[in-house]
Amino acid sequence: MRALLLSMIILLAGCSASQAPPKPLTAEQSAALVPKDARLAALYAGSCKSCHTVKDSQAPLTGDRTLWDPRWAKGPDALLTSALQGKGKMPAGGQCFECSPADLTKLIMFMAGREP
Repeated sequence: MRALLLSMIILLAGCSASQAPPKPLTAEQSAALVPKDARLAALYAGSCKSCHTVKDSQAPLTGDRTLWDPRWAKGPDALLTSALQGKGKMPAGGQCFECSPADLTKLIMFMAGREP
């Protein structure tokens, strides 16, 4: 019985092991990412992609968790506020005139590597 319990603990410990830390993406890897939803993909291509796949833009690259995780730690609401108001070189709303706050939230989730 004791051996079975010890085996179960070891097995469960292996299941809860933390994931390897994220690795930076190249601009090419970032540019290859596209939202699963066709409507969001069109919004992303029309406004976000031109900056969030270019390292020199200073925008965090789409899908690069090494850049997005510190921002994500501030919370999705803070990221949405930054997107709505603009931040740094990013204009208010990210130049997405068709985007609702819900659209921007979904786009942020996608770019931050947290697409559902």
